[in-house]
Amino acid sequence: MGKLFISEHPLIQHKMSMLRNEETGSKEFREIVEEVAMLLSYEATRDLPLVDTKVKTPIAMADCKMIDAKLAIVPILRAGIGMTDGLLALMPTAKVGHIGLYRDPETLNPVEYYCKLPADVEERRVFLTDPMLATGGTATAAIGFLKEKGVKNITLLCVLAAPDGVKKVQTEHPDVDIYTAAYDTMLNDHGYIVPGLGDAGDRIFGTK
Repeated sequence: MGKLFISEHPLIQHKMSMLRNEETGSKEFREIVEEVAMLLSYEATRDLPLVDTKVKTPIAMADCKMIDAKLAIVPILRAGIGMTDGLLALMPTAKVGHIGLYRDPETLNPVEYYCKLPADVEERRVFLTDPMLATGGTATAAIGFLKEKGVKNITLLCVLAAPDGVKKVQTEHPDVDIYTAAYDTMLNDHGYIVPGLGDAGDRIFGTK
């Protein structure tokens, strides 16, 4: 079963209070989402493989280590874009792809309308981003699409998660770890996380 990591870091808890506040404007909301994403990626990259190397300092040669992994960041459109810059701040050499999904009004199944990934994505560790893990339908579908492209190592990063979404991802994709800044206990009748923080996409892009 994939790991569920719920951050208890004071900085993240403080920033989550600001994100939940309905009076937080789009500019500040967007900046805080980036900061939370960066802090989450710090945790999610703890197990990246390292390789020994030597570096010449101004004083002498030093035995050092460097990351030995190809990385990719794949936001789920549109809200996942809000987390991308935060991850790139720590992983500037990572390549970025995008997945766009919409829900068919009749079948209610997620349908891919856009997918642009690095050519060698199957060789990369992919960090999939979506601020809200509510029902889990979108995230589960996106993970499935990545696997169809040959991706074998996927980590899901979200700002806020609910039990329904976590259960769906862990059931359908037990090999995927989930990192979230906060974990709420329920969804309302419209599928929104409660108490939540509203529609992350609308608040990031000012379309609420």
